[in-house]
Amino acid sequence: MTLFLILVIAAIVLGLIGAVAEGLFYLLIIGFVVSAAALVHLRTHLRRSGRHGRTLR
Repeated sequence: MTLFLILVIAAIVLGLIGAVAEGLFYLLIIGFVVSAAALVHLRTHLRRSGRHGRTLR
């Protein structure tokens, strides 16, 4: 979960810098890519944690 938060913060910072600074539009794109990677990481993390918590009886 810590990695997800770090990725989200990095995406926000890169997106803000890319949107505000002139000529650094590529940072905005990288921010979007990092946020997508954070969502993929969260999805796989939640999927994996759900399987281990269940026991069959």
